[in-house]
Amino acid sequence: MEPFVPAERSLSFGRRVCYASGHFLNDLCASMWFTYLLVFLHSVLGFHSTSAGLMLLIGQIADGVSTPMIGYASDRTPGIRRYGKRKSWHLLGTLCVLVSFPFIFMPCLPCTDTTSEWVRIAYFTPFIVIFQFGWAATQISHLSLIPELVNNETAKVELTAYRYAFTVGANITVYAVAWLLFHFQYQQNPSITDNLGVVDIPLFRMLGLIVLVIGAVFSVLFHVGTKEERALVSDMESRLIPQAQPQEPISRPVIQWKHWLKEPSFYQVAFLYMCTRLIVNLSQTYISVYLTESLTLPKNFIAIIPLVLYVSGFVCSLFMKPVNKLVGITNTYLAGLVPLFVFATWILFDNDIGSKTIYGAAVLLGAGSATILVMSLSMTAMLIGDQTQSGAFVYGAMSFTDKLANGVGVLIIQTIRPCNTEACCPDCIWFYRDAMVIITGGVSVVAALFLVTIFIWPIKIRSI
Repeated sequence: MEPFVPAERSLSFGRRVCYASGHFLNDLCASMWFTYLLVFLHSVLGFHSTSAGLMLLIGQIADGVSTPMIGYASDRTPGIRRYGKRKSWHLLGTLCVLVSFPFIFMPCLPCTDTTSEWVRIAYFTPFIVIFQFGWAATQISHLSLIPELVNNETAKVELTAYRYAFTVGANITVYAVAWLLFHFQYQQNPSITDNLGVVDIPLFRMLGLIVLVIGAVFSVLFHVGTKEERALVSDMESRLIPQAQPQEPISRPVIQWKHWLKEPSFYQVAFLYMCTRLIVNLSQTYISVYLTESLTLPKNFIAIIPLVLYVSGFVCSLFMKPVNKLVGITNTYLAGLVPLFVFATWILFDNDIGSKTIYGAAVLLGAGSATILVMSLSMTAMLIGDQTQSGAFVYGAMSFTDKLANGVGVLIIQTIRPCNTEACCPDCIWFYRDAMVIITGGVSVVAALFLVTIFIWPIKIRSI
């Protein structure tokens, strides 16, 4: 008798939308975290640049440590009865984010003008740790649902593209709201300066609260519209087999977390995912500083240019499914590196880039970032395949390398910054331009070289 092969699982359009909305709150918060945390801490609250980088590193370490632990626990805990283990962790993470994130973009409540900087860092640290734990729990549980909801490679890419479309939508929302708040601020007080300062504290506080309200609504949509109960799938598959015939077990090995550590493809995907996140997250972190310090553009550009960046990424994501079907995931990833390298070359050699030409550069950065991010997530889902019982561990391990590398990268950049004072000295002007070039161009070259190993040894399970 032939071994039982599970029926192909697919989702309706409505269920794909409900699933994709589950990471919207995380994406809204991540957009503020990476784009505005450094400028808020340094330019608005007056932290030294190294201290601002240290606080971001604390968050990245907390996230990096949490992700593999949550992945391991998520694979082994049953979760709330009849609710699903992934959705249970998602709910826990959402609650942690909602109660902690508002305090990160507010000044230290019990502090005074004479409070030392280390005391203020100690005040923010618990909120950052709780937020990052919640963010990690939501991210890992949400990603782990992809190979459980669908088992076709094209469907996984499509679901990942839906997920990224919501990521782009979240970023567009944050930057659009930020632009409106800057606009209203100018209308209410035309004499206000174009430079960031303490006057902008209410603006960032309001932005954070709006983000949480919008994100909470989409989290409810996810929990209502996404069904994780795998027993329903098993019942549907069993009805496809005549009752008179006994069901044969699926003839495939079961891979646990320790087996992944022996898989070469596990390290291939992990390194490429780390490079991808370095490009996407660090460029998002330093685009605001590059605009205000290197190009000396008005502060409302820290909302306008990221908005252009993510609109271009959204448009690019619409073409990923047909391109992926035509040339494959690996070639599509390679194509996404091209606009990133062009962007790096452009800003390196064009010293006259200004308020008009920066839009074209932002389109390149957005298109390239969107492509490599969706493809790297699709590679991870391809690696997991039908080994969904340990899928959360794989996503957690990938995220660990990403968070740690991002945190260390930010701290290094902030530490070697030419001046550590609140004001930017002349040496800083091109420092942040060079940082953007290395982040986008340099890491893209490294990713392209490592991508060669995947062309030679394609992603698949080899040791078992």
